[in-house]
Amino acid sequence: MKQQCSTQPDQSASAIYTVIQSLIDSQEALVEVGEKLEDADLKRFFLAESLRRAEFRGELESILNQEGVGNLLEGETEPGPVRRVLAELRLRSHEAGGHRLLATAEQGEDAAREAYSRAIKTFPPTPILQLLSSQAAHIEESRDFVKAARESAAYELSARDRAA
Repeated sequence: MKQQCSTQPDQSASAIYTVIQSLIDSQEALVEVGEKLEDADLKRFFLAESLRRAEFRGELESILNQEGVGNLLEGETEPGPVRRVLAELRLRSHEAGGHRLLATAEQGEDAAREAYSRAIKTFPPTPILQLLSSQAAHIEESRDFVKAARESAAYELSARDRAA
C-alpha cells in the first residue's frame, strides 16, 4: 500500500508530462495541417486550435507550479504518434488531399484524447484534475469537429469518384 502511494505522484507527473508533449505535438500538427488545407474556414479552425493548445500547455504548467509539482524534466523523448504521422505526411505531401490531412489531424486528436485520459486516471491533485478534465472536454469537441470534417471530405471525394 505504501509503495503505491509513493509512486502515485510519479505516475501523475509522468502522465501530465505526456499530456504536455501531446499538446506540443498537436500544436505543431494543427498549424501544419491548417496551412495545407484549402478551405478557409477549416484553415481558421486549425490555426485557432493550435493557439488553444499553446494556452492549454501554459495553463497546465502554471497550475503544476502552483501545486508544487515543479518543473517536469524535458529530455529527448521518442516521437509521439502525432509526430510520426506528420513525418509520414511530409514524405507524401504531394498526395495529401483534404481528406488525408483531416485524417491525420483526427489521429492527432485521438492521441491527445488518450494522453488526457491516462493523466486523469492517475488521480492528480484536484485543481490539476479539474483543469485536465476541462481541457479534455475541449479536445473531445475538437476531435468530433475534425472527424465530421473528415467524413464530409470523404463523402465529397466519393461523390467526385462516382461522377467521374
